[in-house]
Amino acid sequence: MEIVELFKALSDESRIRILNILKNRTLFVCDIENILGLSQVNASRHLSKLKNANIIISEKKSQWVYFNINSDLIKKYSFIQNLLDNNMYEQIFTSDIEKLHTYLLNKTQC
Repeated sequence: MEIVELFKALSDESRIRILNILKNRTLFVCDIENILGLSQVNASRHLSKLKNANIIISEKKSQWVYFNINSDLIKKYSFIQNLLDNNMYEQIFTSDIEKLHTYLLNKTQC
């Protein structure tokens, strides 16, 4: 029941916020924690749900784990891309994008 798991994973504000910032670039877990103000435990739990639903993918390089949106799943379920492109105008989502840009300009190593 892939679609059921997909909707379950999309039913949380923090997970939508994570997707909102991942739509722009690949990020480390510590980047996500810092940008969204999530604890390591919360960020990992939300990333795990998104990964289990196949919405995001991860790649480990050395001690760093990179996260990105799974473009194959987005092609299969285009409504997710539509959601991320057209419905992220609420203050919290625009604020997250501003934080992402500021964070990337001032980034120090996690």
